[in-house]
Amino acid sequence: EAYSLGATNSHFVNPHGLHDDNHYTTAYDLYLIFNECLKQETFVKIISEASHTGEFLGKDGSPRKEVWESTSFYMTGEAEKPTTVEYLGGKTGNTTEAKRCLVAYSKDAKNNYYISIVMGANDKPHLYQNMNELLNHGVAASE
Repeated sequence: EAYSLGATNSHFVNPHGLHDDNHYTTAYDLYLIFNECLKQETFVKIISEASHTGEFLGKDGSPRKEVWESTSFYMTGEAEKPTTVEYLGGKTGNTTEAKRCLVAYSKDAKNNYYISIVMGANDKPHLYQNMNELLNHGVAASE
């Protein structure tokens, strides 16, 4: 599916994203995949929430509910949000090999939408510092 979107520099070998030597992607490919995901209302709704309650059937067929909390420091208030754009949501990722990663969805005052990607940050504070630098200086410079 990713390849059909043009994500030709990625190779996925598992559905969860945990490390495998043959599992890799690029920032551009993540952009292509995330851009496609934004076409789904449910995806946009979930990434914009601090927590989401999922309803599904358990193994035994009984209805279940589970609450998933956002791991985004922007959503939890543990990182200062960028000042030049409104943060709308995003997807975090973390493995020992990939380090800290974030794909962010935002818009500026003129309703221009952005997908911004930071990969390979050593820790969460640096991840959000790098994202803020990208959004506060990169977006502001493009206007």
